[in-house]
This record gives sequence, C-alpha cells and structure tokens, in this order.
Amino acid sequence: MNETESLDTVETFDCPTGSPFPVGCPFVETQEYRRFAEFCEACRQYQYIGLCYGPPGVGKTLSARRYAQSEKLTGLPLLKRMTLEQLAALREHHKVLYTASVVNTPGMVEREIDHRRSQLRAIGLEPVNREEYEESEQIRLYENQREQDRAERLLKHDWLECPLLEIPRTLPTLWEISLKYEQRRKEITDPTDLVLIDEADRLKMASLEAVRAIFDRGGIGLVLIGMPGMEKRLARYPQFYSCIGFVHEFRPLGATEVRALLSEGWLPPGLHLPPLDEEAVAAVIRITGGNFRLLDRLLSQAERIAQINTLRAVTRQVVEAARESLVIGQV
Repeated sequence: MNETESLDTVETFDCPTGSPFPVGCPFVETQEYRRFAEFCEACRQYQYIGLCYGPPGVGKTLSARRYAQSEKLTGLPLLKRMTLEQLAALREHHKVLYTASVVNTPGMVEREIDHRRSQLRAIGLEPVNREEYEESEQIRLYENQREQDRAERLLKHDWLECPLLEIPRTLPTLWEISLKYEQRRKEITDPTDLVLIDEADRLKMASLEAVRAIFDRGGIGLVLIGMPGMEKRLARYPQFYSCIGFVHEFRPLGATEVRALLSEGWLPPGLHLPPLDEEAVAAVIRITGGNFRLLDRLLSQAERIAQINTLRAVTRQVVEAARESLVIGQV
C-alpha cells in the first residue's frame, strides 16, 4: 500500500516512516478508494481544482500514493541506468504527488512541484538524449581517428604524402546534430496532467496562491488533500475558493467492508492472529469505526494478548482488552 523502488507492476509497497502499516502491506482497493480515484479522474479530465478531506487514519495518503503510482517513480535518480522498456512503461505516468512540508514558503512549494514535474518530463527526454549521444559519438570517433592520423604523420614526416582521414559527407556535423535534437526536445512538453498535494492544510494562504498560480498556467488538474475543516478555511478566501470545482469527503470503511475483510482472513502483514469469532468481529467494527490505522493497532494488540495467553481464538474479551491498551480517544 506504500512505496517501493521497483519499476515493475507492484502490488505490495514499502511503507514510509509514519505510515500506519509495516513494510510490505498489501493495498486494499476499498469502495472509498474507488470513489477517490473517480474524484481525481474528474479533476484531471475537466482540469478543475478538487478538495479532498477526511479524518486521520482513513487512508487518504495511501490512496493518493496508489492513484498517482508514485512508488514506480522512485527510480528516477537512476534514469540513465534504465532500459528503454522501463522508460516506455514510465512514460504512461502523468500524475505528480507532492506532500507539503511543515515549514513552507511560496517559492519552496513552487520549486518542489516544478521539480517533480520536470522529473516526469525527463522520462520522455531520456530516449532523445540517448539517440543524440549515439549519433554524436559516431562523429567523435571519426574526429579522434583524424587526430591519431595527424599525430602519426607528424612523427613519420609524411604529412604531404598521405591525406588525412575524411569524415564522410553523408554524416552531419556535431552542430547540426545538436540543432536537430534540441528541436525534438522542444516538442516534448510537460506530460503532467494532475497534481495531488497531500497535507494541503499545512499551506498558508501565500503558498496556496503559489499553487493557484501553477494551476492558472493551464493544462493540469489539481487535488488538495487534508483534514476536515480545510474546506471552511479556504472558504474565507473567495478568489481561491471560487476555483474549486469538486469536493470529496474521504470516509472510513463501512461496517460491511470491515466485516468482509476480516471474514476473508485479511490481516496487516506480519500478524498471525487466531480466528475471530462473530462477537470479536463486531467489537472490532465498533471500536475502530472503520479507521484503518486503528484497525491495524487494535489487531496488533489482540495478537499480543492471544500469544501471551496461548489462545486459539480471538473473542470479544480479547478485543476489549486490546482496546484498553491503546490510546485512541473517543470513537
């Protein structure tokens, strides 16, 4: 459900620091994720600003990473080592995910978003750069050979007897090659069509105006992801709020979905929990309220209690004992 450095099709990701799930957790495509993906697609298609808000722990960040497929772009620093097949697969990516820093300025936000967009464009430029290098290298080989011939003839004093090696007239000059590929690079535009900004409630109004300036340049959709209340704060700025076309509330899992997950034997990676009886499942649904982060913590505590007491099944009493070990506030 999180990030990895693999370039292949990925179904398990390495969760970053602070993620609610341990390394290698499988992504669960819930109904809420599908609603979120449809919301993002609408913002991308109609080039609107979208606002997504929801309580912590319901999966907003993980869903944004899944939708943007950001885990497949972690190999960009090694762009020159990729094969043409890997580059071709990466050219299908047109979405940028940016997580706002706690401390940010308008210039910082603009630079970091532009940097991520330039990374996507670099994917399309890399094959062109390789073609230019190979074509230019052929000319350089002839020129190096000419220099070697020149040095040998000077040593042998037969400068006038043997002409220098001539570069075939069918080959262009280095200048002509540079002009040709520079024109091809200009034809490759920024492929980004959607920018997702996570933790958008960290942005002050000046930084939000910098984001709006990026959006006003045209050609992209924009999705702001944050906590409940962000929509009310933005409503105080009519110039920005009037640009918002869609609003989406990211809600916790429903009781039916949690029950279906547990009945199918789903567990966070690394847990080896005995079967849950019906009362235990009902207690889990009631305590977690469909919050993925609380679900992970509650099941982890239930596993610990079951192991200590060598239990073969998880009952309601085990779940309630696990609840007492957690600091999760009112549910």
